[in-house]
Amino acid sequence: MAKLQTKVILVGLGGATCSGKTTLAKHLKNILPSSVIVHQDDFAPPEEILPINNGYQDWDAPDRAIDYPRLSKFMKQVKDTGSIPIDHISHDHLNKQTDLPIEPECHRRLTERFRAMQDQIKERDNVNIVWGLIDGFLLYWNQEVIDQLDVRFLLRVPLKTLESRRKARQVYITATQFNLEGDTWVDPPDYWEKIVLPAYLDAHHEIFEGGDVEKGGLTRKVKGLVLIEPEKEGQAMSMTDIVERCCEELHQFVSTEGSSKCGS
Repeated sequence: MAKLQTKVILVGLGGATCSGKTTLAKHLKNILPSSVIVHQDDFAPPEEILPINNGYQDWDAPDRAIDYPRLSKFMKQVKDTGSIPIDHISHDHLNKQTDLPIEPECHRRLTERFRAMQDQIKERDNVNIVWGLIDGFLLYWNQEVIDQLDVRFLLRVPLKTLESRRKARQVYITATQFNLEGDTWVDPPDYWEKIVLPAYLDAHHEIFEGGDVEKGGLTRKVKGLVLIEPEKEGQAMSMTDIVERCCEELHQFVSTEGSSKCGS
């Protein structure tokens, strides 16, 4: 019998801080068989080399807030092996997350659908699909990172909503390589206005026509980008709706090209 092959599909889940991307990633992990999550936040550089902007340490500057070479190398490892390296330290579990459950029936139905599909592919093609879910607020800044992603999602949430969520959250555990506890970060006054918002606009203006991050259509900067707008006027989406939409796109990807175009 031929050796079982592993096909890794890297899925980008991008969006601003507090847009719901990490919650989405965790729901998808609970649905998709053989899936792992990579949190971009775990690849922040050492605190001492972060730039100072408007008197504050800048954890959001698109060109400096992420160690892109380290993240890119890590993604390649996941692509090659289908697993998270055993020496990787993640700090995401230390951050508080708002509980946004999805409907149990939706979870059950989607879980069964993907399990059946992947079992069929394993039996028919001798291929085991592994999902690598990459979530990050600067996921579509670095081209080398973008190019490694097989499927690309972006959550676009109104700026007012992002601001209120960010200010309500306040405390973060920031990634410190080789430190299991991480470091505690509390937003200073005006951090949203002086650091977070300008950095978000800078990082995303080329993705949207006219640099309009709230209402602009997509440009060609990120090929195949799927835009999801949970609070778009007239069609508000629940977390269940968002998960359903993403799963439909992922199922379509595998059905039409996933087994041949994703890396092994």
